Amino acid sequence: MTDEPSRHEDGAPGPIAMSAARSASRLAGQVTVRLTDTDLSLPQYRVLAYLDEGGLAPSDLAGRLAISRPSVTALMDGLVCRDFVERRRDPDDGRRVTHHLTESGSSALEVADVAVASRLVEIGKFLSPEDAAIAVRGLDLVGEALLAERRSNGLV
Repeated sequence: MTDEPSRHEDGAPGPIAMSAARSASRLAGQVTVRLTDTDLSLPQYRVLAYLDEGGLAPSDLAGRLAISRPSVTALMDGLVCRDFVERRRDPDDGRRVTHHLTESGSSALEVADVAVASRLVEIGKFLSPEDAAIAVRGLDLVGEALLAERRSNGLV
């Protein structure tokens, strides 16, 4: 089902989609601010969330994060030093390394998840309870769509 105001007949994004794009940008700022309380950056949080789904090679992480491999290496070095991530040799290819979430990394991710979710709840207080629930469910659906897209592209 297509919501008419979200898409024009020519397929271009409509006013609702354009407004949602700006809201996503503002929300990213809110997430970033709340993550500073957990001593994680947004890229670090994203890495931990991806690794929570399973181990990944640097090239896979670079693709998901839309950053270069050298940037992934620098990001991972910091997370390895903090014992949030560990590097493991691929048993089938000794030259290949995969990154995995450690117990400490899992705990840090949980703390960050609570901080970000708490901010979403705070923001939702400016809506009716019904609209706040719809907004949170909408974000959850976006996450489901992103995961489905990765699966369809063979990335999960």
